[in-house]
Amino acid sequence: MTDADFMRRAIQLADERMRAGEGGPFGAVVARGGKIVGEGWNRVVGTNDPTAHAEVVAIRDACARLGTFDLSGATIYTSCEPCPMCLGAILWARLDRMCYAADRIDAAKIGFDDEAFYSEVAKPLHGRNLPAERILADEARAVFAAWFAKPDRVEY
Repeated sequence: MTDADFMRRAIQLADERMRAGEGGPFGAVVARGGKIVGEGWNRVVGTNDPTAHAEVVAIRDACARLGTFDLSGATIYTSCEPCPMCLGAILWARLDRMCYAADRIDAAKIGFDDEAFYSEVAKPLHGRNLPAERILADEARAVFAAWFAKPDRVEY
């Protein structure tokens, strides 16, 4: 399969699942070794889960199918440029490459405007609109120290 074939599948998922009333018009496919290893579509409305964006769902599916949290060697094909949350998930999953079709400007034109999120993430912590207060740092650091000392920890 080619990049275009994988992207057509992502777009097909977006269309089919949007028409089925499962969520917004977004689809994603994770491919590795020339095969689809994960598929996802926007499931926010259908599952009442604001994190169930197509890319996150596809990553979860690929990880479950492959039995790993590391998707190195894989590419994600997404029908639209990922939002900051999905981009973070893509980076955490260690995907090698990302291909997208529509961009954030196209999405904003139909009511999916993520510009406020992009702007918020770029601000320093205490300059953001979401109030943040640091509490119990020493207790949290103690757990971090235990993790660091744990001989059988799994690095990721």
